Amino acid sequence: MPNNRRILTYAIAAAAAATTGLVMPAGASAAAPRPATSDFNGDGYADVAVGVPDGTVGGLAKAGYVNVVWGGPRGLGAHGSVRVTQATPEVPGTPEAGDRFGASVALTDLNGDGIAELLAGVPGEDVTDRGTDAGMVIAVGGSENGPGPASTVLTGPAPSAAYGMSIAAADLTGGENKTIVVGGKDKVVARVIVGEDSMVTTVVAAPMGGRAPVLATGDFDNDGTADLAVAYWTKDDPNTQSHVRLWKWDADRSEMANFWNTDNAGATALAAGDFDGDGRADLALGECREIADENIDDPCGPEQLAKGGGVHIHYGSPAGGPFGRRAQTLNQDTAGVPGVAEDGDRFGAALAVADVNRDGRDDLVAGAPGEAIGRDAGAGAAWLLRGGAKGLLDAGGAATSVAWNQDTPEVPGVAEAGDTFGAAVAAGDHNADGVPDVTVGSPGENASLGAVWLLPGGSADGSAAFSPRTLGLPYLSTAQKYGKALSSH
Repeated sequence: MPNNRRILTYAIAAAAAATTGLVMPAGASAAAPRPATSDFNGDGYADVAVGVPDGTVGGLAKAGYVNVVWGGPRGLGAHGSVRVTQATPEVPGTPEAGDRFGASVALTDLNGDGIAELLAGVPGEDVTDRGTDAGMVIAVGGSENGPGPASTVLTGPAPSAAYGMSIAAADLTGGENKTIVVGGKDKVVARVIVGEDSMVTTVVAAPMGGRAPVLATGDFDNDGTADLAVAYWTKDDPNTQSHVRLWKWDADRSEMANFWNTDNAGATALAAGDFDGDGRADLALGECREIADENIDDPCGPEQLAKGGGVHIHYGSPAGGPFGRRAQTLNQDTAGVPGVAEDGDRFGAALAVADVNRDGRDDLVAGAPGEAIGRDAGAGAAWLLRGGAKGLLDAGGAATSVAWNQDTPEVPGVAEAGDTFGAAVAAGDHNADGVPDVTVGSPGENASLGAVWLLPGGSADGSAAFSPRTLGLPYLSTAQKYGKALSSH
């Protein structure tokens, strides 16, 4: 098995600029297209990684795989794909039932060579001398010929540590070296790369209710270096801990330092972007709900706007000002948001950011996998919420948005109960036309075989779907839940 040193020398040691999610400030007529950082084969087109942790490999249930679907002139799904498993040459380990390879995925250019690496979480991995379900994160190099050299980034230290439940990567130290952040059971750790050396530091260790800690990165304190956002929560526990927290690198102490919190908030998804175009990073909390009803701070905004799942946005402040002083909250009962807020919709359970109309203000893609379409419970839907001068809501408190589901004209398929369309969302310029495209996962499609939808330029016009069947992947007769996890930039 390749050792940890290889990932340092192959994937991370070269300089890489931080990607903080900011666009041109307000007043720009059009934002410059962001360079693709998810180009796994180096052809100039953004690709998408589809994590399939429930996938069968070699007859082994839930061994898991990652399907990297190639972008190209005709967008995703028309140019083929590559399937990466622990049976792929040079990928550490071997497929085993329950490994759940691909439970979390990230396509990101770690070494600044223009070709993305694939980070894959394997929370069910059994690690020698560390125990059952210790977990692992693996980095797989990209190349024009497909998957390249691979190695282990980090393994869990003990049984049931489940490292790899979530992943993020960014330049958090300001030294042009990527830090890989790993979420496990009740813990978040960071592997900080310094030249050809590295160190592992604990970011937070706390009860997290058995759920994957939610991770996002952005320059929230406006100092030019990316920071880390972490969300976790417990419920019905006398020691309830429910937080969204921001962390930054403390060079003097060589550790991550907490500098901002919102307590009592449980968020299923986080996304960083510049929704008002002021050049400062904002943070969206998806499916935000107040966990401990202490009537202290309304951490997710007005309580009525959490019905069915709400999106709560904390906006960046001018240099020297506290982050998040200005906030907005919206749900399906907000003017300009199609639909009606209903319990179980899970509005905001998945989030992605892209400046689809290139006006210099980021837009937010929000999935609601529990949304009922007609009488079909859990058919699911997704929304594109437009950024504006005041953010995602205008001065009158209204949004500008469009919604999609499988009954939307021009969108392939038919909305059916349990499709969970919107369980995962991502954005990237897959045909290199300068306009971001939106992808939406539907892991419940076709009796949980699963599928992914491409909405080119954030529009239903020309939309298409791809699945294990259309891409020629094996084991089509079992529930794969394809589209459960997505990554692209």
